[in-house]
Amino acid sequence: MSIFTKVRSSVADLTWPVLVYIAVVATGAAGVAAALVTANVGVGNWLGVVALAAVATICERGNIKLKGGFSVSITLLPATFAAVLYGPLAAMLVFGASIAGTSLPVAGRVAYLSTRSLTGAAAAGASALVSLVLAGGAGEVIAGAAAAALVAEVLDALFASVLFRLRGLGSFTEAMRELFPVVLASVPLYSPAVALLVLAYRDVSAWTLPLFFVPAVAAQRWFLMYQAQRRLADDLRIANQQLEAANLSFAKGLIATLDARDRYTAGHSAAVANYARDIARRMGLSESEQERAHLCGLVHDIGKIGLPAGLLEKPGALTLEERRLMQSHSEIGERILANVDTYAEIAAIVRHHHERVDGQGYPDGLSESEIPLVARIIAVADAYNAMTSDRPYRDAMPSRVARLRLAQAVASQFDTAVVAAFEAILAGADESYRLAQGAGFALDNREAQQPERFEPGHAELLNIS
Repeated sequence: MSIFTKVRSSVADLTWPVLVYIAVVATGAAGVAAALVTANVGVGNWLGVVALAAVATICERGNIKLKGGFSVSITLLPATFAAVLYGPLAAMLVFGASIAGTSLPVAGRVAYLSTRSLTGAAAAGASALVSLVLAGGAGEVIAGAAAAALVAEVLDALFASVLFRLRGLGSFTEAMRELFPVVLASVPLYSPAVALLVLAYRDVSAWTLPLFFVPAVAAQRWFLMYQAQRRLADDLRIANQQLEAANLSFAKGLIATLDARDRYTAGHSAAVANYARDIARRMGLSESEQERAHLCGLVHDIGKIGLPAGLLEKPGALTLEERRLMQSHSEIGERILANVDTYAEIAAIVRHHHERVDGQGYPDGLSESEIPLVARIIAVADAYNAMTSDRPYRDAMPSRVARLRLAQAVASQFDTAVVAAFEAILAGADESYRLAQGAGFALDNREAQQPERFEPGHAELLNIS
């Protein structure tokens, strides 16, 4: 393929604003270079410039990818060093030489070469201006390095943001929001490194440069990797938050499905979820465990979807066989949730939320620490809300009576630490909280507190008539 064909194919998909931008920066870079050559501005030390250009190329090959298609590299280090030590033309050559480390199409290479060359010249100009004010001494070098690094980083970010906007990838503000933290963090690190390198070169020997340059490049490389790692961690945190939100939405959807069949359950589940989360917090569990307790509270009764028609709606007492069927809802709930990715732990907790610490619960007769802690928390919240809710065959208990019944069942039905934590919460709460009333107990903007259908494992196991 001829060079002309390559150029034509590389610009075929570019818009006119992008083409105009490339033409402007290319013309500007060529004009600045021509002006410097005409003014007899030299490059200082050709051998040093070539060495720095090689380093810049290597640095560019090891760039770090950011969001939005951006990338950052440590090319700034050798280029800023050239700007401070050798002047604008050398900086343009070193910055521009880093193009050899990219794999851009022809049009992209032209834009990259032009903007990087302009950035190098501007960085050298900033350093020169500082030298006019602070003539001589280490202060001049340090201030010049800081000015050159700042100008180089800011211009690099501005050029990238403008092109980002012109290519229709997003707004200028979005691009700067992504790149500005890199600028803010990079300048304080680059400036001392460049200043040290320049001082060592000038005051000791040019041969000391490799001794300092290799560690400096390695340090800057580590810094960029650290920045990339931080962004990955932020992305992972956001992804986890989205997953948690999706899990919560899924749980509410399940409860809404159950609510269509049994109008009592959604309010009860919302109350249990809130109580369980508060107990977990009182017990000093991690934030993730608190949210797991809340989620498990929402779905702990989801197995009732699989019960025979009419069983939930039946008025009055249940037969022995009907009681056994009702008790099977915890196993049904486990089977439903086990088929959902990321719900394996939740499924196990749902299975065991009717176990007792004395081993007399169901479905597996687990005891004490064999029962998952969150399941023990759900058991307490579940029973308390059942007792303080109206039933078809009795009125709701006063909260003080329900709290007494919980205390009486400590070490037989309920975990002592869980009941103690819940009692501490209830003792300091108002009566609306104790009765699960108010907006805080609502599910999907519906009033949460609704009477729950009789179920073995709540009041019955406490011998409440």
